[in-house]
Amino acid sequence: MSRVLFALLAVVLVASCGQKDTSAPRNLDNACAILKEKPHFKRAFNSTKRKWGVPVHVQMAVLYQESKFIGNARTPHKYALGILPMGRQSSAYGYAQALDGTWDQYRRETRNRGAKRDDIKDASDFMGWYFHESRDRNGVSLSDARAQYLNYHEGHTGYARGTYRNKTWLVNVADDVANRSARYKAQLKSCSRIW
Repeated sequence: MSRVLFALLAVVLVASCGQKDTSAPRNLDNACAILKEKPHFKRAFNSTKRKWGVPVHVQMAVLYQESKFIGNARTPHKYALGILPMGRQSSAYGYAQALDGTWDQYRRETRNRGAKRDDIKDASDFMGWYFHESRDRNGVSLSDARAQYLNYHEGHTGYARGTYRNKTWLVNVADDVANRSARYKAQLKSCSRIW
């Protein structure tokens, strides 16, 4: 009997270790609180900063806008006639809300075939890769949260064409991202001891 109980406990322990924490931090308005609550975020953001040069506060502001730091976030469902489910609005998934095609391109180009969109380290690295491309293709500074977000939303070609200019709502969202980035930057300076 004790062997059966031991085996059952071992299975429960292994299963509980395999679950990812994809829930949002409790205080989304305080960068220091986010990193204190989720230390693995800090490691991921710092790794992306070292590898791609994207400041932590810019990464955090865009992730907030895209998923509110929820690892398994998805776009809402589409409905026909207001009641018949017709699938999701897009294939966007995970912390960075990366689309299937863009995620596949990232995995090919970075040779990170096992990357998962619900893993903060991979999502952060994806954003670093994408923002680096925005800099190279469209001349957008890695620290310009507003322009990086517009590139992220419209795609590199759409941004280059200026498609965002006719979308007042999107420009307003990009302004919000820039403001949040500035707040996060100031907060991170005040809690530099956790760095």
